[in-house]
Amino acid sequence: MIIRKIALIATILTIGFTPLQAQGPQKGKASFYSKNFTGRKTASGERMNNDSLFCAHRTYPFGTMLKVYNPANGRSIVAKVIDRGPFVRGRIIDLSWRAAKELDIISSGVAMVVVHKVETIIVPFLATDQIEIPQLELETNDGAPALVPFWKEMKEAQLKAQKAAENTKKRRTNASASGVKTP
Repeated sequence: MIIRKIALIATILTIGFTPLQAQGPQKGKASFYSKNFTGRKTASGERMNNDSLFCAHRTYPFGTMLKVYNPANGRSIVAKVIDRGPFVRGRIIDLSWRAAKELDIISSGVAMVVVHKVETIIVPFLATDQIEIPQLELETNDGAPALVPFWKEMKEAQLKAQKAAENTKKRRTNASASGVKTP
């Protein structure tokens, strides 16, 4: 009786601390979700969206980014794990509809893929030497009155010019009415 308890505890501890087999690259079949699953909740609690790059995997934690490579055509994508599955023998991953489209497996339905965890994601960008970072001087005005913005000065100048033009026009109309010539 005691030997059975010890054996049971040893078995549980051995199984509990066994590393997951999904840590290295996996080769197997991939399938994809139907468009009818849009809006449904996944095991992680997120809602499915067919235009997103997500997947279902049996062992990787939610939020893990997986690179899925299709060796038949050389295409690859990075998808986020948000669901559990697939629960069909021989399949290792379920992809969103868009992920399957990017890998070009829509027509075949199921395809052989290679899956591995992405440690870091590098977002590519086009580096150019034309971009110069401006030097900024940050100062305070030490209690001096604030500077008037240039647009405010321009507006005041326009208003003065309009008033001067109106006054000149009034003087001309008054002078012509009285018969006096103005320069």
